[in-house]
Amino acid sequence: MKTSFYIPLISLLAMAGCGSKKEKLTGVEGKSKKEVISFAPKVTGRILKIYVAEGQTVKKGDTLALLDVPEVSAKIAQAQGAVNAASAQEKMARNGATADQMKQLQAKYKGLKEQYEFARKSFDRATNMYNDSLMAPQAYDEIYAKLQGAKAQYDAVVAELDDVKKGTRVEKVDMAAGQASQARGALQEANIAYSERYVIATNDMEIETISLNTGELATAGFALFNGYVPESTYFRFTIPESKIAGYRKGQAVKMEVVYNKELLEGTILYIKQLTRYADITTAYPDYQVQDAVYEIKVQPGDMNKARNILVNASVILK
Repeated sequence: MKTSFYIPLISLLAMAGCGSKKEKLTGVEGKSKKEVISFAPKVTGRILKIYVAEGQTVKKGDTLALLDVPEVSAKIAQAQGAVNAASAQEKMARNGATADQMKQLQAKYKGLKEQYEFARKSFDRATNMYNDSLMAPQAYDEIYAKLQGAKAQYDAVVAELDDVKKGTRVEKVDMAAGQASQARGALQEANIAYSERYVIATNDMEIETISLNTGELATAGFALFNGYVPESTYFRFTIPESKIAGYRKGQAVKMEVVYNKELLEGTILYIKQLTRYADITTAYPDYQVQDAVYEIKVQPGDMNKARNILVNASVILK
């Protein structure tokens, strides 16, 4: 009776043990990957609005977020004022004196000319009187000094009038034009910075994570959106030196995705040696400590089949 009771029990335990064993996967285990990309703002600002969500696929040119950058608005106002002032200086340098300025300058010339003529006549009379001993030397010197002063003022206005008639010097025009161009460049730079308040996708992307929320401060260069490039799926396998002879660049291989048993075909893009502390894709690779470790990158033959494979999913290289 005991024997007949234990034999079925042992059989059941054996059957249960066989049923609980996992299916052993043969081949080199690796991981599915996609090219990683991130988008960061070029200016620092507070996030006003986020237009996308995690898991969403965006296209090149889509607006991802809007930032508040009040400092840039102030710079635009300053740059606009500098442009207005510099443009006016350039225009004045090119056009020269206005009609009213010419009238004022001619009136000044006429008045100083009369003063000079009067001073010269006075000096001539004083000279005759001085020669006849009818004028003291001190008075004669004062009249001579007045003549020299009137002559200096008259010469100055003649030179000023002549300069205006010839027009503004080329050097002054070029200097004014350079200042105006510099001011316009500063305004253009400020406008470009202001346009950067919109975070724009520079290429297609599958958004994986959004680092900040609305209301938080996004600094320039900080990766605000991270994700993957669509149609960029590939597979990485870690091969020890003892087994690398069985693979070569351009070789066609077959693979199996572990979680859905999907079979794929691909081509080896490259084989490169990994450093000692590099990321080893294959779990527990069978290699000796002194062996070099190599990475194999495989490109799928049918991207339509590979595009929906989960990132970092286990894949078996047959």
